[in-house]
Amino acid sequence: MPDNDTPASGLVFVLSGPSGVGKSTLIERLKADQFPITHCVTATTRPRRQGEVEGVHYYFLDETKYDHLLATAQFLEHAVVHNLYRYGIPLHSIRDGLRRGQDVILAPDVQGASTVRWKLPNAITIFLRPPSLEELVPRLAARGTENDEERRIRLATAEREMQRVSEYDYVIVNQRDRLDQAVADLKAIIAAERLRVCPRTVTL
Repeated sequence: MPDNDTPASGLVFVLSGPSGVGKSTLIERLKADQFPITHCVTATTRPRRQGEVEGVHYYFLDETKYDHLLATAQFLEHAVVHNLYRYGIPLHSIRDGLRRGQDVILAPDVQGASTVRWKLPNAITIFLRPPSLEELVPRLAARGTENDEERRIRLATAEREMQRVSEYDYVIVNQRDRLDQAVADLKAIIAAERLRVCPRTVTL
């Protein structure tokens, strides 16, 4: 097996946007369609939600394990999100996919995407947004995973995040009841980037 520090190369896609906009749903659709790309699994200290699987949706870590990874520089980026829980993108999760000859897609929050863009300038960034901020309200409520105060914090954060769309390479509008269109747009972006004469390869 290659050493953890052995460089790996490929395309890295960053799918980001406000909480509740549907990033995880789009990635699950890519998996269901067996679309050829690897999803980088994020680590978090938040509790596991019903139906989530360790190592598939997230790496669920306690504070001690998270601190160890942080102290040993094993995160590409890390942040406290909504003043609630800590999230981080493990380097091994990206390298493992690239070493298998596959491109990788990450789904950090907007704050994390900014850090990834700074550390990996060749990463291809995609902003996933709702048609309007108001559309996030029923989406967050329907998840049933946050209390009223947590939803208030997420909506206030989303309002600021929506103003940062110009920092990204692409934007996809995820309209209610039109998930197929958002998935098709995401696949089209990935396909177009793979056809570049000079691909934006990341070596990590």
